[in-house]
Amino acid sequence: MLSLKFIRENPEKVKKAIKSKGLEIDLQKIFSLDSQRKQFLNESENLRARRNRASTEIAKKKGARKETASLIEEMKKVSKKIKEIDSFLDEKEKELDEFRLLLPNIPHSSVPLEKNLIVRTVGEIPEFNFKVLPHWEIGERLEILDFKSASRMTGRAFPLYKGLGAKLERALINFMLDTHQKQGYQEISPPFIVNRHSMKNCGQLPWLEEDMYYIKKDDFFLIPTAEVPLTNIHQDEILTEEKLPIYYAAYSPCFRREAGAYGKETKGLLRVHQFDKVELVKLVKPKNSYEELEKLVADAEEILQLLKLPYRVVLLSDKEISFAAAKCYDLEVWAGAQKEYLEVSSCSNYEDFQSRRAKIKYRSKEATSFVHTLNGSGIALARTVVAILENYQQKDGSIIIPEVLQPYFGGIKKIS
Repeated sequence: MLSLKFIRENPEKVKKAIKSKGLEIDLQKIFSLDSQRKQFLNESENLRARRNRASTEIAKKKGARKETASLIEEMKKVSKKIKEIDSFLDEKEKELDEFRLLLPNIPHSSVPLEKNLIVRTVGEIPEFNFKVLPHWEIGERLEILDFKSASRMTGRAFPLYKGLGAKLERALINFMLDTHQKQGYQEISPPFIVNRHSMKNCGQLPWLEEDMYYIKKDDFFLIPTAEVPLTNIHQDEILTEEKLPIYYAAYSPCFRREAGAYGKETKGLLRVHQFDKVELVKLVKPKNSYEELEKLVADAEEILQLLKLPYRVVLLSDKEISFAAAKCYDLEVWAGAQKEYLEVSSCSNYEDFQSRRAKIKYRSKEATSFVHTLNGSGIALARTVVAILENYQQKDGSIIIPEVLQPYFGGIKKIS
């Protein structure tokens, strides 16, 4: 959420951010609401000052009932008027807050305009002397993926892992959590269902509600990412300066309808409604947040490096970064049969956009300030499985298990 002060002082920047996200928002409305709020606030303060002066006068004339009776009666009317005005003021404050929830974050000055920037490419794309089968085909041949059963029990775009396929998922989760623990992250096992307030705090609502799985009876949401519960651990808290930075890592299933994704490639595991992910979240001091973003990207990259999967790092443009992010890097892994890079992680700095919504602050010697929040996938498993099945595929139809995962397989080195 943007501060009112920032919006007042930087209307053109806000308009530009709105345009880059393809949103239609009349910014003039917020200035009108702010003006009305100020009028009610001034009127309330003037009436309070008047009542305070009258109270002093009444106190001086204590015992002189005849002289103060009319003034006391007048102040009763003033108090009633103050309550009415405060009610209007609360209404305008709520309208302002709801309107501010619609406004996107402002891209950092280092974010490229219009077009994404490939920052670096790591690892060599493997060459094969045989036709590489797509993951859905090799997965079904090896009986480690079963899309037909998943479709019958639930519907399209839900995966089912079997046997060594399920073991591969579990091995990846444990490997990622173990790696991130060594990097200094505290492991968390969060709820997989959150309330509306928590979703708003992370910027998932109001714009993305159609993409979410919603439990109407309780007004709850299945989480789209563990970012939501992790960020909300400290909602409505003032942290001590010594407690920062805070690093959290969590495994969770993620649920997304992806209402706006129709027409995109949906075969196999490429675009599913439920997928596993290990998520990284940081709460840091503002002065360190962009340095922390680079470290976050490096932490997520280490997973791909240890798996020996070729990938690239992409700095997203102002048009491509998410609604809540100020700056974002995508990690894209190469998939041999797809012959393209697939996004497996987005590492973002939200600055104080989320912490203003969630009211997460820290107290230093100088002042009390909002923390900066960051998050990144470390990494999304569905497309990582795609990359392993398509890059580690052998001519005989078997899959070599990446070396770093073999300890989690109890001596098994390939899936055949």
